[in-house]
Formats: sequence, structure tokens, C-alpha cells
Amino acid sequence: MALRATTPVKSERHKSVETGHVRVAILDFGSQYTHLIARRIRELGVFSEVLRYDTPPAEIAVNTGAIVLSGGPSSIYAADAPRPDPGVFELGIPVLGICYGMQAMAQALGGGVSPSKTREYGPMGFAPNTVHPLFDGLEETLQVWMSHGDEVAEPPPGFDVLGRSSDGKIAAIGSDERRAYGLQFHPEVIHTEGGGRLLENFVRRVSGIKGDWTTRAFVDETIEDIRNIVGDSRVVCALSGGVDSSVMSVLIHKAIGDRLVPIFVDNGVLRKGEELDVIQRLKEKLGIGIDVVDAADRFLAALSGVTDPERKRKIIGHEFIRIFEEEARKLGDIRFLAQGTLYPDVIESVSVKGPSATIKSHHNVGGLPEQMDLELIEPLRTLFKDEVRKVGAELGIDADILGRHPFPGPGLAIRILGEVTKDRVAILQDADAIALDEIRRAGLYDDIWQAFVVLLPVRTVGVMGDERTYEHVVSVRAVHSLDGMTAHWFRMPYEVLERISARIINEVRGVNRVCYDISSKPPSTIEWE
Repeated sequence: MALRATTPVKSERHKSVETGHVRVAILDFGSQYTHLIARRIRELGVFSEVLRYDTPPAEIAVNTGAIVLSGGPSSIYAADAPRPDPGVFELGIPVLGICYGMQAMAQALGGGVSPSKTREYGPMGFAPNTVHPLFDGLEETLQVWMSHGDEVAEPPPGFDVLGRSSDGKIAAIGSDERRAYGLQFHPEVIHTEGGGRLLENFVRRVSGIKGDWTTRAFVDETIEDIRNIVGDSRVVCALSGGVDSSVMSVLIHKAIGDRLVPIFVDNGVLRKGEELDVIQRLKEKLGIGIDVVDAADRFLAALSGVTDPERKRKIIGHEFIRIFEEEARKLGDIRFLAQGTLYPDVIESVSVKGPSATIKSHHNVGGLPEQMDLELIEPLRTLFKDEVRKVGAELGIDADILGRHPFPGPGLAIRILGEVTKDRVAILQDADAIALDEIRRAGLYDDIWQAFVVLLPVRTVGVMGDERTYEHVVSVRAVHSLDGMTAHWFRMPYEVLERISARIINEVRGVNRVCYDISSKPPSTIEWE
């Protein structure tokens, strides 16, 4: 549904055009679950957006029908604790505080917050002690997910206690006069029974937001936004062949036709046979012509001797932009660069919207140079991956393109731990191709969110043909996920793992050991770097 086509330019790259749709504004206090609140609300057909906790009230109020204060790791009575502007509670817009957000609201409005004598972490019983629209349709007692060491000891003046945990602590408060409510538990996580219904009650029954955020509306409005932004100009497009760039390309092509110039850059760290595969697939199935730039030697030279993953990402992001600028100058009348940035890229790359920690810089966000000759268009910037796939289906893009596993913009450079060299790239390309081939042969590709191989910076002793070897180790990684923000490792059948391991060791010269990664996100990330 129409979020916003973005025209981030130079020093204001991330400034966005308003969607015009009623939104739920989520003020981020640093919770690991903040993005889940946004997802759950979007699933209701209501646009939600994560903002910094200290966003001015006047800015929060724009197109906003409800406000959510997220959880966070701080203690509200700490000197450096993040606090909302008190003016947020004077806007007349319904507010829901979750965990730390409830404590921040309680303190701001005159209530008492103190350390709990017994902390509450994990599953806990909860029972509403009153009939209220917030709890409509819920059971009399629920198992909810707690994660806090402080508690609201006394509600603010005018607030009622709406429910308590099984150990008698205040777990829900509210004031219908102020239209402000608080939950000590996390309704956004799947561990909370009825959590989705509770959020729906707040959005629809308490706040009165019907929801008009649909995929069809997103397509129609974004196409119109792009036309208004671009005018008669031409646009170069960073096309990798992945889901994001393919959907973005078709979306912009529908808006401006042949004034879109897709450019595929061979950066030397692509999957095996990627260039031919992408060009054939996209030309045949999308009907879009593609310009190809062979920059493999340029990228590998820039990455020479670099081992730090953040430097790799920034180098690759910088080189990509410079190449697109050079190609735009050759074309002569290019003003815009389009790329398939997604919401998780933004959330994980920079803390531009809250105190959440930077997890890693994505090459198309944190890796961008400070000064650019081109203005950016990022029409998918506020979408999660599954939302992008829905947009692609709405645009008529084939399922085999939309079903491709995510591939990072920095490519194999961040799947090669340590220095990136031509030889190490070749080893990883071969190993990765074998793993994906066996996964497809087993009919598991579509059951997996993302599968790939990582080349580790260690060597191990082995025996091949009665001779001692001392060669590389690779790790296979496969995960389940919905939007890339959380993930669980895939239970790969042993026989598939056995075939992958045997083929890699037998067919890839330089590898004598294969491991399987069984880490989930969090605490790990999906990619190793």
C-alpha cells in the first residue's frame, strides 16, 4: 500500500514524501521488538512507521491516528534514560505504551515507577480486571511475554489499573479521558496469547482507524509519486536481479517507461553464473533492457587487504555509487538513481529513528558517500521483504523471480570472512552453487527463506587420498524468516547435508571441511558479517 516514494537527495537523502494515509506512529525507545510492532499493525491494513522517541509532537501528529511507545532496555529513572516529549500526551491522539513505553508514560504523567523486587522475564499469566474495548474478544486469563526489571508501582492520576500479572503486579493501566493506555507485557511477540487481537483492538476499537493500506493502493500511489518526482527526467536503476531490485525496476518502469535505464554491475563478488542468469531472466520475463558494467577488477582492487566487514560494505557502497554516477554522465541527462532499499536495511544500518543499536551498515544505506551527484529514489524503503513480494505479485512478476532467496548487495564479500581475493571468491562461488543445487534437487528451496555458504578464515587438517591436507572450512547457512528481522535455522535433512558436504569436499579444490550453522537471529544475524 502506498507508503511513500522517496527522493532522498544529498544531505537530505532520507527525506520522504508523505503517504497521505492515516498511520500509527511508533516511537522507538530501543526495543529489539520495535519492528514487530510495525509489522503486526501493517498486517491489519494500517500503515505504521517507526520514529525516534524524541520526535517533536507536531511532527508526530501529521497523518497520525494512534501512537505506540515501544519497549526499551533502559530504566526510566536513570539519568540518561530516553523520555518522550510530554507534549505527545497533549495531542489528543490515542497512545499505547508497551513495557518501557508504559513506564515512560506513567512517569511523564505523574505516576510512580520503581525497581521490582522480583523481575518478570518470559511467560507470565495476565488477567484484565475490567471490561474494556482494549481486551475485547480475549480470554479471561492469558499467557503473555514479560521482559522488565522495573514496574509501575502507582498509576498516574486519572488512570485505572486495567489488569494485573499472575503475581499481582500492575500489568495494564488506562485513562479513557486521556485516551492513553499501557501494557507491561509485549503484545507484538508470538509468545503473547491474543497479542495480535489486543493490538487490533487498540488500533480499530480504541483509535477508530479502519485501515486503507493495501498492496494495490501502494502500487497505484507509488507510481503516481514517481511520475510527480521524476517529471521528464531519466532514471538509472541499480539492478541486481534480486527480488527487491526487480520489483523496484518494474514499479518505476510502469511509471516512466523507457526513461528508466537499468544497470547491472558485475562487482566480482556475485554468485556463480549470476550475470548471465539475471540478464536472461529479466529480459525475457520483465521485458526490460539492461546495461551491463564489468567492474569486477575495480571492486576486487578496492577490497584488497580489507578484512573489516563494515569497511567492506562501505567500500562497495561507495564504488557502486561512483559507477552509477559515471554511467549517468555518459548518458548525459540523468538526474536520479533508483535502488531497492528496504525497511530492514534502514533499521539495521543506522539509528536514524531511535536509540536501537546499529547492527550493520547495508551498502545501500550506511555505505553511501556523503556527497552524491544523483538524487535517490527508493520506493520500497518503508517495506519489509514479504510486503515487497506482495507488491511484485500485484505487478504480475513471475513467482520464480519473487521466490529468489535474498542476496546481499555486497555479495560474497561479506560471506568471505577475512580478505576478499579472486581465488577465495572462486572457492565460495563453487561451494555455494553446489549447496543451492542440492537444496533445489531436494525440493527444499521454496521452504527456505535464505540459504548460502560462508568461507571461514581458518584452515583445518584433513586426509584425502591417504595424504594430509590443510585446507579451507566452509559453513552452510539456511534459515526460516518472514521479513529478515528475525530468523530460525532450517532443519535441513541429514541426507541433504551429507550430499552437500560430499560434493563440496570432492568438487571444490581447497575445501576439506563443511559445517552447518544452527544459530537463530537474534542473537546471531542471518549473514555472518
